[in-house]
Amino acid sequence: MDLWQSVIEALQSLTANKMRSGLTILGIVIGVAAVIAMLAAGQGAQDTITGSISGIGTNLLFVFSGNMGETVRNVQPLTLGDAEAIADPFQAPSIVAVAPAIQGSVEVTYGGEQTSTSVVGVTPDYAAVRNYHMTEGEFISADQMLGNSSVVLLGVDVADKLFGRRDGLVGEVIRIEGQPFRVQGVLESKGGSSFGSQDNQVLVPLSTAQTRLVRRTVRDRVDLILAQVIGPDDISRASDEIAQILRTRHRTAIGADDFTIFSQQDFVSTAKTITGVLTIFLGGIAAISLLVGGIGIMNIMLVSVTERTREIGLRKALGARKRDIMIQFLTESSMLSMLGGLVGILLGWLIAQIVGQIAAANATPFTPVVGINDVLLATLFSTAVGLFFGIYPANRAANLEPVEALRYE
Repeated sequence: MDLWQSVIEALQSLTANKMRSGLTILGIVIGVAAVIAMLAAGQGAQDTITGSISGIGTNLLFVFSGNMGETVRNVQPLTLGDAEAIADPFQAPSIVAVAPAIQGSVEVTYGGEQTSTSVVGVTPDYAAVRNYHMTEGEFISADQMLGNSSVVLLGVDVADKLFGRRDGLVGEVIRIEGQPFRVQGVLESKGGSSFGSQDNQVLVPLSTAQTRLVRRTVRDRVDLILAQVIGPDDISRASDEIAQILRTRHRTAIGADDFTIFSQQDFVSTAKTITGVLTIFLGGIAAISLLVGGIGIMNIMLVSVTERTREIGLRKALGARKRDIMIQFLTESSMLSMLGGLVGILLGWLIAQIVGQIAAANATPFTPVVGINDVLLATLFSTAVGLFFGIYPANRAANLEPVEALRYE
């Protein structure tokens, strides 16, 4: 018996019991759809998170106070002097721009509207380092830094909460912690990131934040120093240059750094690891339903063997070999799982699209991605399930004795 003939007979057998075949396929459909949808959601989450991190800027190093790897005594805070030293091209030639920042929580009011948000004190270089653009107005200038100017840039979420709009706001006066600030511009929307929502914040000159909004025990202390590196190949060298500068300035012992340096790639790698583990976990849970569907296939094939005992005996009496009988039943079980897999792929893609639409309707930047590798994996896995769970019924049918089978009632 050739393969094509086996396929024709398998289709005839399956269509002879449409309801039973349909219910059997349903288990595989649900399993494959669940796997496709879960993998698509995991990939979408990974792309969203890594995209947000990449949107922070290009080739960035993040310098924090304190050693996150071990406990260090007498930790010295990061200061403006540290940032200036890192910006020195003779000490750190791999660095092209440096942007220190200080951050705190504030109450912002306008008219009868009020909202809690974060305030970030920044320098003019912050725009280039963090890849910020303006929808209107202009970024903070060096003169405003020197003059402790009372100007503010609004994130779009803050603009929506206070004014109910995002344009025509330049020149308006809002109050931050009761102090008047003139709106100088509105930042372009950047969405959320591992640092929280980048749209629910206001930016003011660093000098203004230090003297009037975010008080620190050390006068020129900063919370974070961002350093933009020449290129991705120079990140390791730039990190070493920054570490050497801070060790010298802070007079720390070898192996007792009181600062931590993270690269953008570190955040991306961590995010990919976390989302990858979650994707595998969700996919594994969804794959359990595939196994349940496979057990359903085996159950139905065993019923089919019992119902067709006399047919099997007649075939063997007319010269059919054990291999022919096995191929016939394996073909049927494989076709059940393969048809279920194809329908499941379409259903999984549809579910992923619905999830994406729901996320978009809730203003969540999340787009499930159905990859070709996921489709191939689900197809191969569903076919393998059909083959695996079809082996026992096929072997049982092939081992029937012709005489006993013909006498079966």
